[in-house]
Amino acid sequence: CVALLQFSSHRVNQNKRLGNKTRTVHANILYDNAKGEENPNRHYANNKIKTTKYTVLSFLPKNLFEQFHRFANVYFVFIALLNFVPVVNAFQPELALAPVVFILSVTAIKDLWEDYRRHRSDKEINHMDCLVYSRAVRRYVEKYWKEVRVGDFIKLRCNEILPADVLLLSSSDPDRLCHIETATLDGETNLKQRQVVRSFFELDCDFDPLKYNSIIECEKPNNDLNRFRGYMSFLCIRDALYKENLLLRGCTIRNTEEAVGVVIYAGHETKAMLNNNGPRYKRSKLERQMNVDVFWCVIILLVMCLFAAVGHGLWMFQYGDKRPVFDVLSPEGTDLSPIMSAIYLFLTLIIVFQVLIPISLFVSIEIVKICQVYFIHQDMDLYDEETDSHLQCRALNITEDLGQMQYIFSDKTGTLTENKMVFRRCTVAGVEYSHDANARRLAMYQEIDSEEEECTSHGGTLPRRDSVASHQSARVVLRSHSTKSHRRTGSRAEAKRASILSKHTAFSSPMEKDITPDPQLLDKVNECSSQMDFMRFHNQPMSQLPSDLSDIIDFFIALTICNTVVVSSPNQPRQKLKSPVKTIEDFIKRFTPSRLTSGSNNSSSSSLITNRSSNKGCSSMLSSPSAESTLTKLEEEQSPGGLDHAFSPAPPCYDGKAWTVDEGELRYEAESPDEAALVYAARAYKCSLVGRLPDQVTVELPHLGKLNFELLHTLGFDSTRKRMSVVVRHPLTDQITVYTKGADSVIMDLIKPPDTGKHQKKIVYRTQNYLNLYAADGLRTLCIAKKVLTKEEYACWLQRHLQAETSIQGREQLLFESALRLETNLQLLGATGIEDRLQDGVPETIASLRKAGLQIWVLTGDKQETAVNIAYACKLLDPEEEILTLNADSQAFHTNFALFEIYPSSTPSSSSFSHTAPFMVHRLGLVIDGRTLAYALDKSLEDRFLAVARSCRSVLCCRSTPLQKSMVVKLVRNKLKVMTLAIGDGANDVSMIQVADVGVGISGQEGMQAVMASDFALPRFRYLQKLLLVHGHWCYSRLANMILYFFYKNAMFVALIFWYQFYCGFSGSAMIDQWYLIFFNLMFSAFPQLITGTLDKDVSAETLQHLPQLYVNGQNSEEYKPYMFWMNMIDAFYQSLICFFIPYFAYADSDVDLFTWGTPITTLALFTILLHLGIETKTWTWMNWLSITFSIALFFTVALCYNASCPTCYSPSNPYWTMQRLLQDPLFYLLCVITPFAALLPRYFYRACQGTLFPSPVRVGRQFDKLPAETRRNILSLSRVKVGSKSANSGICSMLISASLLDLQTFFFIERKLKECVSNRYCML
Repeated sequence: CVALLQFSSHRVNQNKRLGNKTRTVHANILYDNAKGEENPNRHYANNKIKTTKYTVLSFLPKNLFEQFHRFANVYFVFIALLNFVPVVNAFQPELALAPVVFILSVTAIKDLWEDYRRHRSDKEINHMDCLVYSRAVRRYVEKYWKEVRVGDFIKLRCNEILPADVLLLSSSDPDRLCHIETATLDGETNLKQRQVVRSFFELDCDFDPLKYNSIIECEKPNNDLNRFRGYMSFLCIRDALYKENLLLRGCTIRNTEEAVGVVIYAGHETKAMLNNNGPRYKRSKLERQMNVDVFWCVIILLVMCLFAAVGHGLWMFQYGDKRPVFDVLSPEGTDLSPIMSAIYLFLTLIIVFQVLIPISLFVSIEIVKICQVYFIHQDMDLYDEETDSHLQCRALNITEDLGQMQYIFSDKTGTLTENKMVFRRCTVAGVEYSHDANARRLAMYQEIDSEEEECTSHGGTLPRRDSVASHQSARVVLRSHSTKSHRRTGSRAEAKRASILSKHTAFSSPMEKDITPDPQLLDKVNECSSQMDFMRFHNQPMSQLPSDLSDIIDFFIALTICNTVVVSSPNQPRQKLKSPVKTIEDFIKRFTPSRLTSGSNNSSSSSLITNRSSNKGCSSMLSSPSAESTLTKLEEEQSPGGLDHAFSPAPPCYDGKAWTVDEGELRYEAESPDEAALVYAARAYKCSLVGRLPDQVTVELPHLGKLNFELLHTLGFDSTRKRMSVVVRHPLTDQITVYTKGADSVIMDLIKPPDTGKHQKKIVYRTQNYLNLYAADGLRTLCIAKKVLTKEEYACWLQRHLQAETSIQGREQLLFESALRLETNLQLLGATGIEDRLQDGVPETIASLRKAGLQIWVLTGDKQETAVNIAYACKLLDPEEEILTLNADSQAFHTNFALFEIYPSSTPSSSSFSHTAPFMVHRLGLVIDGRTLAYALDKSLEDRFLAVARSCRSVLCCRSTPLQKSMVVKLVRNKLKVMTLAIGDGANDVSMIQVADVGVGISGQEGMQAVMASDFALPRFRYLQKLLLVHGHWCYSRLANMILYFFYKNAMFVALIFWYQFYCGFSGSAMIDQWYLIFFNLMFSAFPQLITGTLDKDVSAETLQHLPQLYVNGQNSEEYKPYMFWMNMIDAFYQSLICFFIPYFAYADSDVDLFTWGTPITTLALFTILLHLGIETKTWTWMNWLSITFSIALFFTVALCYNASCPTCYSPSNPYWTMQRLLQDPLFYLLCVITPFAALLPRYFYRACQGTLFPSPVRVGRQFDKLPAETRRNILSLSRVKVGSKSANSGICSMLISASLLDLQTFFFIERKLKECVSNRYCML
């Protein structure tokens, strides 16, 4: 213990020198009897969580402080407080506070309820039980989660949730593994494995916390779920720690009886809590426009107050020294000067005219948006039955932006395609195997699927097909290069069965699993395996195997083991294995001749799921100080014959019997569909992956049985290297072999130069040609390679790799450089072509979105030829288009944009391109690769690149990195000032999704990273069509009209008081009772506009989807333009004049009091405002009628009750029985008819002329909705007009109507509009 404490002190001093960039964790049981200040873990956070924002004492001040961050609330509170100043008050102070108190109270109650729910959740979580080791009783005792501390030992049981981030030290699993479910963190439901720290791997007894004497040094708490760096040290020995050793808070223990670990991070320092950022907030474009108009309302308010103040000053000045009898003295009892009177009146009128700034607008918008999101969620057309998933709205405040999109940036794999990879063909050692039988199998799936769709469309059903074998009688149709060849295959019945199976096993549909092998290649695999079996039996070296056969077996071994696929085989025994090579000493022990004859136990288990986006290797330990002597000893122990030695008659990896796998018992779970497709392809050739442990991969080969490959290192896939490698000890040759798979763009550059002969050069040349052919067919390509290391090479690399593994600072970069040193001079084995089918409805969706005026860019990391082929299949590129391909061969591109190699595409449909001809926007497509894109995004060239891209109808960026994707989106958004939407399904799309104005995630095959970073989540790409064209259009139209209506309504009501100032000496008096003035906008006229803002539909969903051109209405902001605000304000002032002067002249020279004249004006204003809303409402439902009826009934009810019960509420005026007398006066009813009619006549006339003489596309679509359903279908079937412009008239161009279907007037009108379109070159008939 003394030595341990001394070493701890040394580590603390070292941490201070490192700037406290790491944390040191000690076991708490060593400090049970120590004082609190002596425990080195005392500064770390405890495990109690608190997600609430308020306490009982802090709620009121903190909530008010948060609400006052909104300027509008500050403004209204200031106005209410100003009303308490006697010299400027306009209303009763308590009454003036009512509206703002109501708004603040509603928001506060909502916040309090949400915080209370968080409090209950926190209390429930903090009081969950877990087992913590107690030194006092020498056993594990139950404690609450909130009592757990960093450094505690915790025992975890099956199906328990982890209370903190725990370092795994022991597991009841014989392989020292622990299975966890991480769905609460990343949304992935497949099980993952974590392994015990390497120094505790070979414990032969249960873990005893009292014997723990190590110190943990790790990184500071951070929110990176895919990284954990550190080491466990005892004296001078360090054992590296990885994320595979860390169990994160919130995960669930599965399939493991017990596990023990030490707490590393607790409470708010856990990775799960650090990732809990709450909902995202974005400000919509419409809201930004609205804020400008709110500013103009403030200017109008100040102008009106200033005008009235000047008028009042002049009015007071005309009396001179003779003060009027009604003049109000100052608080001191003296007369006020005209200037001071004007100043006081200015402040008074700000109080009176405060309604001009809509206090309830912001709350109403939030309510409407929540209702809109609810109805979007309830749309069953956006529900995917196969995945049982709905649309998710993760950002509540940008729904209207969906109706204003101009550019869409889409990923390809998993977004446009299914991301369900099917092995299609391959080439090995320069020989291509076309797999024609497999192609016929895929075509059969497609044919059956098309037949099912046809039968379903006619109301029929197909008999159930229970297996692939029952499909043999179906008609087989081979489809070559066509759009349908990329469609999703598989019958609906099988898709349903596959979806049920996929709940337990990822990427395991029959189409993906049941691969038909190529007969020629299968014969070669069997021949190779039989020869190897013969050579092994006769103790012949494997180097005598012909090179072409050797490449074939290595090719399939690489497909089988170079992955992170999880294998579960529950019926096989599981035994403990020795740990993999992690030190130089282990290396010597395992690779001495005596090691080759020792036995090893067989086992199979699930593989360790690793993260593909990070470099990784297994846990490792630094070599001892005598590394030089051990390397010398290693050289002495090398046998002269090298690694090509003779085998014993009964090798340890073979049990002497043929071993068969019951495929029904094996289940594969892969991180990516590419890996699953390759493993299933290898299994089709009887090369089956049957087990995986952290240190071993078990493979079954034909004739050879089960072989155990010792897994030395795994160099995971990352987006920079674009490849993955495994280092294994081959059980038949005992050679240290590196198997690598990755993108052809990087693997081909790492191939050893073929200087040894023409054979290797020929293989590389042929493979490259086949890769080009695969890409031209739209297949995803991967290259497979290997490298054999000598002991000296491996020992040299291992020593530097161990240093990289155990470093904390810069570990990723060091591991990256270590992988680069290993993955050189590779031997090319072959390449594969995998088919990724298009999702259902993708071509139709892209076509509709393009008709809607949306520019679609596809940003993908795929090979250029593959991406172009898929682009043609999904109708992103049209065969009639001219294709510009931009490829830069060197960085000379930086100096001159003309060094772009611009040439027509090689497709047969492409016509010759003239560089001098001007760009024709709708006849060009741009294809650019990643290297060129990197140059084009340079500051000096981005404007020129953007000019070229804008001139093209479609843009396809290939081989683009995640960073390039986000840079492209940011460039277009910032430079062109357009609304952008990014859609993707993988972690590599997250940056692009977050940069765009609206981010959409596809809940597909690559986890939930994209969904968790998005604003909206969709199950399929095709749902984007209705989300944008229908719901986006509706949300924008509703909110735009509601905001304009709010401004109109408030201005109209305030103007009534402004006109009265001309008759009261600009004194700030009001002829409207203050109760009506305060609650008019808050109660009497609030409900109808909420109903209209939530339910109004200007055009039906069916028409919006059949006529995508109507979406241009939102792109051009046709519903909310700056001039519309001013038109509404002018209309509001006109209507207020009518509502003021008609009652004024009607009651002129009468003896009615002020309120008997003002109450009819309030009533007429309410009727006019509600009828105005009726004119602007497009769709009437029973809720619209009910809301209007309720508003009128509420007004009269309040008025009657108030006038009957409050005779002295507003002294000296008396409102008693005012409404009762008015209801007995016929003149009042006459005014209620004439005044609203006169006030609304200009607006009604304008709308009538607009719909008849110059209708907008939306108005024509509304008329189209009124036609009978059969007539609409006939029109849509008879008229198909290609629209080539985003012009507003393009909506009319989509309706070529026959005279036999409609009256001649309508036909002539549309014919005239079509002629205008043609003359303006807006469309082609």
